[in-house]
Formats: sequence, structure tokens, C-alpha cells
Amino acid sequence: QVQLVESGGGLVENGGSLRLSCAASRSIVSINIMGWYRQAPGKQREMVAHITSRGTANYADSVKGRFTISRDGAKNTVYLQMNSLKPEDTAVYYCNAYEVVFGLKSDYWGQGTQVTVST
Repeated sequence: QVQLVESGGGLVENGGSLRLSCAASRSIVSINIMGWYRQAPGKQREMVAHITSRGTANYADSVKGRFTISRDGAKNTVYLQMNSLKPEDTAVYYCNAYEVVFGLKSDYWGQGTQVTVST
């Protein structure tokens, strides 16, 4: 069991930057995968970035080269650094944790944080 709380969203100009934080209620060093997803009005929720317990990161093509996901085990926190933001990045961003322990699969979600990029 782990609770996730996102923060760092807000309103930014086209081309600006934001850093999102996902604070977990316990250690995340052994969680198999942590990731960021987003959902814009009228669209499906999509994977933005995820990172494994070994530090391997993967990104959606639309954000590759602009966004960076990272983990800080000492702070039980996952970050998403977003640079060169575009209006199409506007969405609610959700933190996700996927954990498998002795065959038991658990999937946890935060409540989301709004990111709005002006034209």
C-alpha cells in the first residue's frame, strides 16, 4: 500500500518550464515501475514517462527530449521536469506506481495536478 500526492502544476507560457513532484507515503526504491500519465479533455489517458526500480526511463514520443523523469529514494519522491512546454501539453497529470510482490500486483494512482500552457 502506498499513497501518492502530486504537486507542482500550474499555468505557464508557451515555451516555459515546470517541475512536477510525486510524494509517496513510503519508500519507492523497490517499486517496480513509477510513471507519469496525463489526460486532456476528450482524450484518452496516455503514458508520458515511466522509470523502473533500476533507473531505466521511457518516454512518449511527443515529450522525448523535453521531459525528464527521475527518482529520489531518500525523499520517496518521483519528479517530472518539463521544458519547452507547448499548448498541447495541457492536461491533468497523474502519478502512478506499479508494484508486484510475490505475484500480487498492485496499481496506485495520485489525484492529479493540472498543467495549463497558454498559447
